[in-house]
Amino acid sequence: MAQQDTVRQQAGVLPVDDEGYVVDTEDCEAREAAWRARGTSRPITVVGNPVLHKECEDVTEFGEELEQLVADMFASQRTAAGVGLAANQIGVGLKVFVYDCPEVKDGPRHVGVVCNPRLVEQPAAERRLAEGKEGCLSVPTAFAQLARPDYAEVTGQDVHGNPIRVRGRDFFARCLQHETDHLYGRLYIDRLSTRDRKDALRQMAEGEPRYPVVAHD
Repeated sequence: MAQQDTVRQQAGVLPVDDEGYVVDTEDCEAREAAWRARGTSRPITVVGNPVLHKECEDVTEFGEELEQLVADMFASQRTAAGVGLAANQIGVGLKVFVYDCPEVKDGPRHVGVVCNPRLVEQPAAERRLAEGKEGCLSVPTAFAQLARPDYAEVTGQDVHGNPIRVRGRDFFARCLQHETDHLYGRLYIDRLSTRDRKDALRQMAEGEPRYPVVAHD
């Protein structure tokens, strides 16, 4: 890859493939580190905090303030050892999420930013559900089995406001769906049965977060 392309990637502008999807699997370490170096890690908001339970506002201003938020999100994600983080998980009600997520265990790593994401509805005949263990930084120490489609696409904008398309399978597909849900006020535990939701909240109450969290009443 040309040096100019690498510089553009580190600035948040990703190349696209022949089908128009972002290429987010190249220079992942350098791009994530560049964002994180500019950021300050913030505590994670947890279930019960109002900012997590309502739809976030669209991103309309693309500039230094948004870039600093994204940098803080990458720093916070690394502190919490997460694979994805939505802005409302650090208390900011804007539609933006970051990710640093493998396709499958030990598979290709995806690193990127999506503003104003929308999930692309897949035809029912092509949709396959995959059962998987899911957790959330905003529901610390809790996990539950949850079925989601094994393929996902989101449309949105990059940190500069350019239109982008992101797609993924397996674990990365789960991540794209999970983070988009966050920005519309929905946590993964909201998709569980009443019994499984109660069990997840019990796990959270009995556990001890490994990263700083925001206390709430």
